[in-house]
Amino acid sequence: MSAEDGAAPWEDGAARLIDGAPMVGDGLENSIRPLALEEFVGQRKLRENLRIFIDAARTRGDALDHTLFYGPPGLGKTTLAQIVARELGVNFRATSGPVIAKAGDLAALLTNLQARDVLFIDEIHRLNPAVEEILYPAMEDFQLDLIIGEGPAARSIRIDLPPFTLVAATTRSGLITTPLRERFGIPLRLNFYEPDELRQIILRGAGILDVSMTAEGADEIARRARGTPRVAGRLLRRVRDFAGVLNEGVIDAAAADAALNRLDIDRHGLDAMDRRYLTCIAENYGGGPVGAETLAAALSEQRDVVEEVIEPYLLQQGLLQRTPRGRMLSPAGYGYLGLAAPTSAGQLPLLSADEEHSDG
Repeated sequence: MSAEDGAAPWEDGAARLIDGAPMVGDGLENSIRPLALEEFVGQRKLRENLRIFIDAARTRGDALDHTLFYGPPGLGKTTLAQIVARELGVNFRATSGPVIAKAGDLAALLTNLQARDVLFIDEIHRLNPAVEEILYPAMEDFQLDLIIGEGPAARSIRIDLPPFTLVAATTRSGLITTPLRERFGIPLRLNFYEPDELRQIILRGAGILDVSMTAEGADEIARRARGTPRVAGRLLRRVRDFAGVLNEGVIDAAAADAALNRLDIDRHGLDAMDRRYLTCIAENYGGGPVGAETLAAALSEQRDVVEEVIEPYLLQQGLLQRTPRGRMLSPAGYGYLGLAAPTSAGQLPLLSADEEHSDG
């Protein structure tokens, strides 16, 4: 759906209010990020383990082991990386995988680190393979091997580095090469948040933004935030806009519900694009099965948008199934649309992980 069709700008697959990936306007979230591990809400087991690792490293006076945060976007990986550096009392340097284009870029970052500093690399799965090879000895032996010059005049030099901590984040852990993954001593997975945890995050954010909000208003936003703090913060800011104009600035359950309905985000956290996808399968293809390429063409979207932006949450909520013959609505999907499920619905075998890659 294009802007010409009257769609809101976030209904495009690349920018939706309920998408966990970063988008323009998210800069304000920096102001409501927790600054200490005790302020971080959710991920209880991860926080408890991370606290022990940080305290142990600080007690020994050593650099923390290299740490990998992985999981869906918007769950707090960057925030945790900043908290790690703050809890250790060391400097924090941040970059991302695509930015480090050549060995010299990595060398510049590493040689400017001081002992026990934290270097954060976001989306590390997008790191250049040639740069990744140079990163191995830096992580393992704190040494940097570089080739200076070209041709017969080329020579190898070795630079000793101070002990440092590489904290990396990725939304696609399966794309990280095995040699790189094995060099992280502390791999930590972030999971989606419970509504109660999101309510705490929203109420804390409302306090920082000086927004008047009731617990019921926070609950209404939390239910529709798809278990993702970044989405919760984004919805909070949009609901604040509506409440400031229409409800004298007070956000209760009714005000939050009215604002989110105007944004086309329903009580299940689905937006217009999700409903359009489910309705297309139900009305155009009898509930499925239908191939991903056919669906992408019918929706005028790219296949990767369908597979990586629209489908994950629908699969997570049990509204959609992937079968060897294609996508089809589950009984819950029929129920969401208010339709009666055929007796055969949901009886095709589901795809295995290997079969998903070859599914059309």
